[in-house]
Amino acid sequence: MKRRLALALTSLALALPAMAQQDKTLRVIVPYPAGGNSDNIGRLYAEALGKKLGRPVVVENRPGAGALIGAQAAARAPADGNTLLVAPTAVFVATPHLTKMGMDPLDAFVPVAKLTSWIPVMVVRKDFPANTFNELVAELKKNPGKYSFASAGPATMTHLMGELMNLKLGVKTVHVPYKGSAEFIPDLISGRVDFVYDSVVVPQVKAGQLRPMVSMVNIHHPELKNVPTLKEVGVDLDTPNWYGVFAPKGTPQDVVDKLGEASREVMQSMDTEKLTKMSMAPSYQGPKEFKAQIAKDDELMKDVIQKADVRVQ
Repeated sequence: MKRRLALALTSLALALPAMAQQDKTLRVIVPYPAGGNSDNIGRLYAEALGKKLGRPVVVENRPGAGALIGAQAAARAPADGNTLLVAPTAVFVATPHLTKMGMDPLDAFVPVAKLTSWIPVMVVRKDFPANTFNELVAELKKNPGKYSFASAGPATMTHLMGELMNLKLGVKTVHVPYKGSAEFIPDLISGRVDFVYDSVVVPQVKAGQLRPMVSMVNIHHPELKNVPTLKEVGVDLDTPNWYGVFAPKGTPQDVVDKLGEASREVMQSMDTEKLTKMSMAPSYQGPKEFKAQIAKDDELMKDVIQKADVRVQ
């Protein structure tokens, strides 16, 4: 009888930490304000992850300093799997090469999962003198410096994609920065600028006011399925435009793997209609694959930032 009681007490003692972990709230930190794509992705993910794990999962918005405040808060959290960071490409493979962050995100976190890909499209003004992407490239090569591309601002991904394409295609186009994507739409429609790399103009494309040329990732935009990808037009490039989940450095690998597997199942059941409205698609990668992807993207963005002399203004 005493032996059975001792075994029961031992089993209970072993189970208590796991039970406590199961009941503890998991925080998903989003380093941007509520309402944007990062926040929407974080909330979709958190809600589905909570259902999958059977435990409370909450989103905590920690905006400021170009995502640095939220990233630092997540990096300082205990490495126990109870705090995650949901962040886009720029935080990990662009911002560190553009400004002093006081931390190295690639060293401060371990990748858990890539969740989605944002699908920007190269879109030209309606009367641009080219009907296909290859015709466009020929036109740009024939007239270096004649054509301009708009961006949502200096050193944004919409700027970096333009510089990346200049280098990849061997062309010269002029960057025209705006204060956000919404501001360049009227100038693109009127012809003051020639093209953009963004998804915000999809409604204008569907209305016939602008013309799409190519998807900037190797996924077809869900609302512009006939627009080819870069790979389909012969360009060996898949621009880095993902949203991923990260855990603080030191999080046990078995915890990372379990969260990665849970994330895979979450993305398999994700409401793609909601993602489509954000010009996104599920694009899952597990911890190992995502880590390799980040290393590749980091080299690519570091190279373009240096060669194009991109600076935060």
